[in-house]
Amino acid sequence: MEYIVFGVVVLVLVLLLLGKGLYDEYQDYKKFLNRLKNHYGELEKKEYRPEQYASIASYFIHHPEEDQVDDITWNDLNMDEVFQGMDDTLSSAGQEVLYHILRTPRFSEEELEHFEDLVQYFTEHTQERVKVQFLLKRLGFTGRFSLYEYLEHLDILGSRSNLKHYIGIFLYIPFLIFCFVYPSLGVIGLVLCMLYNIFIYFREKNEIDPYITSFSYVMRLVDIAGKMAAALPAEMEAEAEDLRKHRKQLGKFKRGAFWLMSSGRMSGSGNPLDIFLDYARMICHFDLIKFNTMLEQVRSHTEDVDTLFYTTGYLETAIVVGAYRKSLAEGYCIPVLSKKKGDIYLTAKEMYHPLITNPVKNSIATKRGVLLTGSNASGKSTFLKTVAINAIFAQTIHMALADFYEGSYFHICTSMALRDDLVGGESYYIVEIRSLKRILNHTAEGKPVLCFVDEVLRGTNTVERIAASTEILKSLTEKNVLCFAATHDVELTELLGADYDNYHFEEQIEDGDVRFQYRLLEGKTTTRNAIKLLGVMGYEESIIENAENRAERFLKTGQWR
Repeated sequence: MEYIVFGVVVLVLVLLLLGKGLYDEYQDYKKFLNRLKNHYGELEKKEYRPEQYASIASYFIHHPEEDQVDDITWNDLNMDEVFQGMDDTLSSAGQEVLYHILRTPRFSEEELEHFEDLVQYFTEHTQERVKVQFLLKRLGFTGRFSLYEYLEHLDILGSRSNLKHYIGIFLYIPFLIFCFVYPSLGVIGLVLCMLYNIFIYFREKNEIDPYITSFSYVMRLVDIAGKMAAALPAEMEAEAEDLRKHRKQLGKFKRGAFWLMSSGRMSGSGNPLDIFLDYARMICHFDLIKFNTMLEQVRSHTEDVDTLFYTTGYLETAIVVGAYRKSLAEGYCIPVLSKKKGDIYLTAKEMYHPLITNPVKNSIATKRGVLLTGSNASGKSTFLKTVAINAIFAQTIHMALADFYEGSYFHICTSMALRDDLVGGESYYIVEIRSLKRILNHTAEGKPVLCFVDEVLRGTNTVERIAASTEILKSLTEKNVLCFAATHDVELTELLGADYDNYHFEEQIEDGDVRFQYRLLEGKTTTRNAIKLLGVMGYEESIIENAENRAERFLKTGQWR
């Protein structure tokens, strides 16, 4: 009787724990659903662990294409921060494909217009969007490792047999029988079998744990693909067909996939049922058995996995871009892009930088190079980055942070925020000329190039800098090149006057304080405030006076004393 009472109490406690877990999950589901329906466009800031962020680029790294945004340009423009500012994804597929799309400008009007149709549809159809987002939430993230970090290394695991796992399970049978005949012997035998299986489990688990995580993700991908295809409208039939077709190729993976897909250990779930199932895996190796049966199949179906991953991520990217647009207090526009033969051009009105709160907007219209002058911190570099980022946006996520944007299709590259290569032992000047040479190499390919150069050849002496800068910037005025360059060397405005339009930024010094307007002005700079800024920062008057006298003598005589 006591055993029965004890058993009932244990059962009630288990049921209560399960009930609480289900109730908590239901409450979380309601909150999540409310956010999707009523707070679309209110982006939540994500926290990125270093190893997690490193894996976000995996899809991009494994799918190289021509004319992608290279590492120098990406880093010059602080595009990691731009990406993080719009990353409202619910899955690794969406996150990695969003990153890939931002680094892969398109040159096809059809591709960009189709993407725009997806963005508009999800923005205007809340119910359909929520259905897709709910499935994306179920898909979730892979964790520390990207799917692609392991798919390319599957051969390392070699051939794997399930024989030892089956033996470990069958060993329970005789000891279960002994529990009815010799209870003590039976219990001891069962405990020893469990300990043996747990030991084997963790020994193998440490080796294949990342692969289990990846395969679990593939299983979830296959599981939601059919549901997502059914939820898509007729406008997305191409995506729906891709999901159906490649899911069918992976249909066998669903058999027994439960053991890989519902791990509380991997998902971080506190659900008591998931925890119980984790212990079942440890003593019976159900997930390891399933893993081994899947291994060869995965090796022969990587292309199907790849298509499902990209298609799912592409759909989520459209949803995320819609949310990003709604979050923009300063507004945006749909770009007008042209492949017409003839002069390349760029026109933008009231354009701004995505990372600046309350930005000062500027406009530009040019069919040839732009040369910017002005003092430090006046806005030259920020303007270059603003134009470059919006050009990338126009050809990737089909939008620009401006009232109006029109231009050609470009290969986009920069040479701006360079540093000495201490590891490689190269000086700043060597790093800089290598960076500039890669831009010249792109122009030689004959494709339209939009390039941005900040303080060209700042790593060398004045005479050689001006001479070499003039020739390099002249070479960037070919018919297929549009170059934006910033410089402190006012001499370049005269030397390049026939090739570049001159613009400048200026500041005002009032009452011992410096005020930057950040407004783009036509013509070359007419002020020299660098020495005056020393006074603002508290330098001695004698230093300032002597510096001004030296500058005046040089301007009159052309010689330094």
